[in-house]
Amino acid sequence: MPHFDYIIIGAGASGLLLANALGKDAFFASKSILVLDKADKSNNDRTWCFWERGKGEFDHLIHKTWDSIHVGGQQLQKSTSIAPYTYKMLRGIDFYNYFLPKVKAYPNITWIQEEVQQIEDQEHEVVVTTSSQKFGGQTVFSSLYNPSIPLQQQKYPVLQQHFVGWQIKTKQSVFNDKEATFMDFSVPQKGNTRFMYVLPFSKNEALLEYTLFSANLLEKYEYEDAIKAYIKDNFGDIDYRVTETEYGSIPMTCYPFHQNNTDRVYNIGITGGWAKPSTGYTFYNTAKQVPKLVEYLKSGEPLSGFYQKNRFLFYDMLLLDILFEHNHCGHEIFESMFKRRKASLILKFLENETNIWEELQIVTAPRPLPFIRALFKRLF
Repeated sequence: MPHFDYIIIGAGASGLLLANALGKDAFFASKSILVLDKADKSNNDRTWCFWERGKGEFDHLIHKTWDSIHVGGQQLQKSTSIAPYTYKMLRGIDFYNYFLPKVKAYPNITWIQEEVQQIEDQEHEVVVTTSSQKFGGQTVFSSLYNPSIPLQQQKYPVLQQHFVGWQIKTKQSVFNDKEATFMDFSVPQKGNTRFMYVLPFSKNEALLEYTLFSANLLEKYEYEDAIKAYIKDNFGDIDYRVTETEYGSIPMTCYPFHQNNTDRVYNIGITGGWAKPSTGYTFYNTAKQVPKLVEYLKSGEPLSGFYQKNRFLFYDMLLLDILFEHNHCGHEIFESMFKRRKASLILKFLENETNIWEELQIVTAPRPLPFIRALFKRLF
C-alpha cells in the first residue's frame, strides 16, 4: 500500500488551491502528496462568481466582470453600481486548465484519477480506499460531501441553494452585458424563495440560472420550464440555443462541520463548512482559507484546532431560521435590503467585512419582527 504524508481528496477549488499552495511552498518540499479525483477535470462543470476590490490573484483567469448589478422583484427594479467592488466570473474549465498542470508538475505531488470509496481513520494513519487500491496517509484533506450528516440533527436548519443553469446564445442582441442580474425575484415564488440569476457575457450570450433557497429539490424539468418562461417573459419569442448546462446544490446551514474534523482527517471546501451559509458563495472564502490552513500546518499544532468562528455566523443563522420556517419570506427580505441600502454595503456585509454600525444598518432594512422572533427563539 503506497503511503503519503498528505492525501487531498477532490480536485475542485479547495483541493487544487491547497495542492498548489503545498507544492510551491519550500517548507513542504520533502512531503509526499497525493491528489485523488474521479474526474479528469476536462469539462466546464461549474461556474464560480465572487466580488472583490480592485485587482485579484485570479484576474488572469476571469471570464467576465461587471461593475453594476440588477436586482428585481415584486416591488423592486434596481440597477446600481457596486463600486468599489467588481463582480467576477470564473469558469471551472479555465481554473482546471491553469492549476491542474501546475499541481501535476510539482515533483512531490502524485495525481491519480480514481473515485474514493472509503476513508478510515486508523490508529496510526488514515487508509483511503478507491475503486482499485488503498493508500495510506498521515493527514487527509477531504472535500467529499455527505449530505446526510447535517440532516442527522435538528439544532441547525438545513436548506439547499439548488439551481439549473443554461448558457444560451441568441440570434438577436437582447442582453445588457454591462450588468449582472444578481437576483430577480419577479419569477413566481410558489411558497419558496426563488429567483433568476443572469450573467451576460455579450449582447447575445448569457448564463441564466433558476435558483431556489429551499429544503427540497425539484424535478429537472421544473427548473428548465422556469428558465424557458423567464426568457419568454423578459426577452420575447427570441431564437436561441443552449450551449452549456450546469446543475448544483449547495448546503445552506450553520451546522458546525468542523466538529467532524480530527487531527488526521480535515474537511475542506463545502464539506468543511467553507460555504457562506446564507448565500452559498464558497470560492472566495476558500481562497482566503487555504493560505491560513497552510500556515497553521507549519505550526505543528493539532489540526482539529484550526477553526475560526465569527459573529457573522449568528446573522446567517437567524436568516436561515426564518427561511426554514417561512421559506416564502426570502424575496421580501432581500428586496428590502437592496431597496433601502447601498449594494456595495450589502456585498461588504455578505463578505463578512462590515463593522457593527454597518451591520445594524443591514439588519434593520427588512421588517424586524421575523428577526426578533428568530433571535428570541435562539436565545431562549
